[in-house]
Amino acid sequence: MVDIRSSDVLVDDLFRTTVRLRTYVDAQLHCHGLSVSRLRLLRALSTTDEPLRMRDLGDALGVAARTVTSLVDALEREGLVERRRHPTDRRAYLLKLTDLGRTTHARAEDIDRAALATATASLGGEQRTLLLELLAKLRESVPDAPPAPAD
Repeated sequence: MVDIRSSDVLVDDLFRTTVRLRTYVDAQLHCHGLSVSRLRLLRALSTTDEPLRMRDLGDALGVAARTVTSLVDALEREGLVERRRHPTDRRAYLLKLTDLGRTTHARAEDIDRAALATATASLGGEQRTLLLELLAKLRESVPDAPPAPAD
């Protein structure tokens, strides 16, 4: 068996917890033909009144352009996303949710909210507050990553 542990048990536990939460939520969404990746894309498109360029969507999601393209292709085939040529940049496309996309996004958010409520139900109010404070402290202590090298 391959050992993929980090050098810090705390980091390993955070990672395992995140993976377990994502796997659980993904399974709940999958029962309705959705996924966490699709929800994130629909969520990003739902937060703006203006259509988004695919590049901006990829940046917002932190994923590669080809990942956005394959997700958008699938969502467009299903009638959830509309893709239009950018009016001034002929290389770019603009994306927006369709009416069906907005309805699907709302349903996915309900499923996500219920799944996460179930997953975190064992934490009391004080525990939630403490965990949020500890996670914020950890995040704040991590230095910014250096800029990526230019392609």
